[in-house]
Amino acid sequence: MLQRLYDWTLGLAAHRHALLALAVISFAESSFFPIPPDILLIPMVLAARDRAWLVAGVCTLASAVGGLAGYAIGFFLFETVGQPILELYGAMDAFAEFQVRYNEWGAWIVAGAGFTPFPYKVITIASGVTGLDLATFTVASALSRGARFFLIAALLWYFGPAIRRFIEGNLALLTTTFFVLLLGGFLAVRYVI
Repeated sequence: MLQRLYDWTLGLAAHRHALLALAVISFAESSFFPIPPDILLIPMVLAARDRAWLVAGVCTLASAVGGLAGYAIGFFLFETVGQPILELYGAMDAFAEFQVRYNEWGAWIVAGAGFTPFPYKVITIASGVTGLDLATFTVASALSRGARFFLIAALLWYFGPAIRRFIEGNLALLTTTFFVLLLGGFLAVRYVI
């Protein structure tokens, strides 16, 4: 079954609307969707290595714009939803301290989360909630997301056939590792942050 899903994903990656699907997933993942765009980025580059830079560019642009949507969610919904809850529990002072610390390191937090498998939507929304400088957020977001997606594309472009053989030979292990990392990111959000 896993092999059929992999073959289906490779087929989807070669579809004429694959770039649009990648853009939608990249946008949504940066603001509210839990699955990272890598699940489509990787097979798209493997299916058409000559389009690796275009695929990475679309993924980066859509992710950065999606990050702005996540920022807007945090910025505009905090006053109507988040602030009354914090006031009810008398936690506004603690939040003010958190906000100062977050904004001191905001560019690094955004850049770190944008490059890693950490659930990026948490950072985009938190950046809006804390009112992180929008220019700082946008630059850090675009650079880190671009670095991540272009690095993946470059590695797949350069090592394409070998990586494809490795993926196909270790599909079950890689799928398990991906889901463990994804779950670990969500657990980190829940229990560490």
